[in-house]
Amino acid sequence: MFTKQGPTVRELAVQALSSTERGYDLLAPKFDETPYRTPDRVLDAVTRAVRELGPFDTGLDVCCGTGAGVGVLRQLCRERAVGVDFSAGMLAEARGAFPPGSEGSAVHWVRADARSLPFAPAFDLALSFGAFGHFLPAERFGLFAEVYGSLRPGGQFVFPLGAPPPVGSRAYWSLFGFDAAMRVRNALWRPRFVMYYRTFRLGDVLEDLTQAGFVVRLLPLTELGLRPDGSPRARLVVATREDRGVGGS
Repeated sequence: MFTKQGPTVRELAVQALSSTERGYDLLAPKFDETPYRTPDRVLDAVTRAVRELGPFDTGLDVCCGTGAGVGVLRQLCRERAVGVDFSAGMLAEARGAFPPGSEGSAVHWVRADARSLPFAPAFDLALSFGAFGHFLPAERFGLFAEVYGSLRPGGQFVFPLGAPPPVGSRAYWSLFGFDAAMRVRNALWRPRFVMYYRTFRLGDVLEDLTQAGFVVRLLPLTELGLRPDGSPRARLVVATREDRGVGGS
């Protein structure tokens, strides 16, 4: 799963026994050499799909990590792309990937917790890749409400969401085993490292987005493949901010 340039087993063990924030600070220099970095084919598929929803002037990458999503925003937004993350280590790597003066729209980096975003309604587009497993189900509505509050009326929050693996498949048991191991780890060890693969279920996600004030639709990302029944292996969630208060009040 890992290249020779990626983290060693010992390094991964130290990271896994750290807090979520500290673990990513430690992983940051080698993160892009791991399978955890969103594959380019997913980034490219999302870029093509979202381009049809524009145009956009300003964009926000929520939980930007080393900046892969900011690279997408620079292709889609004419003026400014902002990456926000709570890991100083990940932000340091992201800054190195997009040095000042590099070609494309302006880039800004902000260190903040996505559960308390420090932005007024300033963005036309928000996106996120591979970060939602770091939020417990009870935190999901609050996260979506924070993104809602960072978008201008009519702004869109987009992210890819893969179909769950078939029950009983190898992928199913791999994810089940990982989540079970993390639950045991967090029950026995502090600080917690929050990372779960099976807590971000489509029905729950759609409900929380709607409760946060979004109008939601799903677009198939067919270039990422089809399941045996003909349904897409991944969809793009497109949540649009309506001009009303959080929760529809």
